Amino acid sequence: MRTLVVVPTYDEAEGIRTLLDAVLREAPAVDLLVVDDGSPDGTAGLVTGHPEFRHRVHLLSRPRKDGLGAAYRAGFRWALAGPYDAVVQMDADLSHPPQRLPALLAALADADVAVGSRYVRGGGVRDWPLGRRAISRCGNLYARLVLAVPVHDVTSGYKAFRREALVRIGAVDAESDGYCFQIETTWRASRLGLRIAEVPITFRDRTRGTSKMSGDIVREAMLRVLRWRWREISGDRVPGAVRHHHDVAA
Repeated sequence: MRTLVVVPTYDEAEGIRTLLDAVLREAPAVDLLVVDDGSPDGTAGLVTGHPEFRHRVHLLSRPRKDGLGAAYRAGFRWALAGPYDAVVQMDADLSHPPQRLPALLAALADADVAVGSRYVRGGGVRDWPLGRRAISRCGNLYARLVLAVPVHDVTSGYKAFRREALVRIGAVDAESDGYCFQIETTWRASRLGLRIAEVPITFRDRTRGTSKMSGDIVREAMLRVLRWRWREISGDRVPGAVRHHHDVAA
């Protein structure tokens, strides 16, 4: 499958070249799209200066920081306008191990969506303090129970989609702008009955740059999860299965 890896960035100059080199090394057949939200630290310039720029490395520049979900929606639109059979989303800070990229893509042989999971056998987290581990575990459990999603790591941001799955779940029309975008796409895939595989990964805390997580992002996720569940209980149709003019050939 021809594959595009979408990487959103904001002030990731310290590590973006390392990430690009690692992905290109571990998955020699993939292309990369960096979606940069106007980083003032020169992230975009490092991408355009990469030896593989315009060959396997591409840049989508956006004028301002507009949220993780918005960046992914823009990247997915770019991917669906191209010839790609599979699309991967991953962080720019090397928290998501590039060496697990081949395993994620291999899982798409029998699945529509492959989730890089910290919470299945063989997965785990390194370099996180106990408090951060507890917050992650509790947030993940909260989303799983409220939405009744049978995925162990529903908050994972390391995922691979078949093109058809990305279209069916209506990812480019997702509602979330913050980190709950990760929950939303997995929830939509589950409700539509798509095949979801979990691939164990070891998540490492970032060693470069600064985290974009905030209290507002956590609150958005908690409230949206409740709102989605209430809509389901009220009988509203789960969003998804949206066709777009550029996906007719998908």
